[in-house]
Amino acid sequence: MVATAHPVPPAPSARGRWTVLAVCCLSMFLVGLDTTVVNVGLPAIGRGLGADTRGLEWIVDAYTLVLAALLISSGALADRFGRRRVFQWGLVVFGAASLLCAFAPSAGVLVAARALQGVGGSMLSPVALAIVVNAMPDPKERARAIGVWASVFGLSMAAGPVVGGALLAGLDWRALFWINVPVVVVALLLSAVYVPESRAPRARRLDLPGQVLLTVVLAVVVGVLIEGPRIGWTSPAALAGYAGAVVAAAGFVRVESRRPEPLMDLRLFGRPVFSGAVVGAVAVFVALSVTLLLNTLYLQQTRGWTPLAAGAATLPLAVGATLCAPWSGRMVGRTGPRPPLLLAGGFLTAGGLLLVGLTPHTPVPLLLAAYLLIGVGFGFANAPITNTAVNGLPPARAGVAGAITSTARQLGSALGIALAGGLVGGASPSGLARASRPGWFLVAACGVVLLLVARVSRPKEEAAGPASVRKRSGG
Repeated sequence: MVATAHPVPPAPSARGRWTVLAVCCLSMFLVGLDTTVVNVGLPAIGRGLGADTRGLEWIVDAYTLVLAALLISSGALADRFGRRRVFQWGLVVFGAASLLCAFAPSAGVLVAARALQGVGGSMLSPVALAIVVNAMPDPKERARAIGVWASVFGLSMAAGPVVGGALLAGLDWRALFWINVPVVVVALLLSAVYVPESRAPRARRLDLPGQVLLTVVLAVVVGVLIEGPRIGWTSPAALAGYAGAVVAAAGFVRVESRRPEPLMDLRLFGRPVFSGAVVGAVAVFVALSVTLLLNTLYLQQTRGWTPLAAGAATLPLAVGATLCAPWSGRMVGRTGPRPPLLLAGGFLTAGGLLLVGLTPHTPVPLLLAAYLLIGVGFGFANAPITNTAVNGLPPARAGVAGAITSTARQLGSALGIALAGGLVGGASPSGLARASRPGWFLVAACGVVLLLVARVSRPKEEAAGPASVRKRSGG
């Protein structure tokens, strides 16, 4: 019996390709938005469900933890079963989980529903990017599309508090989740009409042992950070958590180093440039998450601002990120990743240092200036980090490198929430400003990390290879 190949679908027209990009960007906007939109509603959720600060941290981190843990495996599933199919599964799961969040009667149910949202979100982010890359065969057009993609991702993360504040102005916190449902329905309809099906020429095997161990490591580390202030950092439960994290991490390294197709190719971390990019991705999103959580709690609990006003205060952050993300992409193309990384590190450091003396009466212009500096730093950071991660790797490994950096970003978000919540968890409204000061030092330290990452990133000539250097020098 002769096997027949699947017919290759015709390439979409130029208009069709950009429609595919628009549909995929819509899903990406949802994933990024749900990482931060809940922050501004945390005080209202706490009052509505009787949740304390640690419960609120779990409501945010349940989503980002599951998203971080499953990103790579979801990409492998899409390569095997079809990207459009897995993308649509992700939309259905995400929409259903959003309904569960909106109807949640308790904090525990909301945490579980947020984890389910993370499952759906993991099927959207890497899969949608693979769909875009497959639909854009021309390298220049693909580069422009990825630039748009990066800008939408940055905008979604930065716009979350603004959108959340606007929803809470006229509705209650459940609207933060209701809003996802019509967007999911539209994305499902458009994907059925415009998004072509595609698969990888050779699908990767699923690495279930590696997936389980990675999930355990992430969950235990973040769990100890969240629960540490309550259970005590030297309590038997905390010590068991430390030991469990070490054992799971050692097991993960052992398993991954022996598998022919590992979940995470650990050999990539032997490249200082790649390792630096992963560390930089974690640092950027730690800084962003710390900023958004401390901003929400400080403005609403200490200063008594409404959710809308607290969300509007982050507009400078959103504007800075939105304007500087495409600018950063162009700079990477012209000069390499080092200059925008230096700018990102400098602005983040300056923004964090501006707020280390925060008081209950800090002038509003100073707050807005700090948020603008942090937003500009965030906008400059994403494109060079992605470029640095895949720089110098064979094309076959670029997708894996991108998936690892996406995981690092979500891990940074989860760590940032856990660290910021631990700092202010027991603080009174009047003492919250003082308790949050180490958090702003942490934001500044994340900027310093980016400056160090810039030192190990390659300038444009080195990234292009020896032949390019010889050509430019006339050799």
